[in-house]
Amino acid sequence: MNDPISQMITHIHNAGRRGKDSVTVGFSKMKLAIAEILEREGYIKTLAKKGKKIGKTIEISLAGSNRPIHGIERISLPSRRMYSSVSKLYKVQGGHGLVILSTPKGLLSHIDAKKEKVGGEVLMKIW
Repeated sequence: MNDPISQMITHIHNAGRRGKDSVTVGFSKMKLAIAEILEREGYIKTLAKKGKKIGKTIEISLAGSNRPIHGIERISLPSRRMYSSVSKLYKVQGGHGLVILSTPKGLLSHIDAKKEKVGGEVLMKIW
């Protein structure tokens, strides 16, 4: 798999489906920013960076029954980029989900992007 973000969300989704308490994924700044948004919104309990320069990982503790992850979908792919203006941002699952965007102001949830009045590349949605 050449898309590290898709790989990360697949690991998180599969770990949640199997009832695992935590999952470890390879480190990148983008993955860390996505995990921080998921932690802030309550989809994961905690996250921790492990290791030094080589072999650095992110340890993600899943929220479990507090806010279970029913589904994660990658929207913008390396071969098919999807962008959205702030006026076209939509609610996921009737407001029970979250969209993560890559904006000029960094990675933001769709809620924060509306507050900041900025659009961008729609990376993924989670519900």
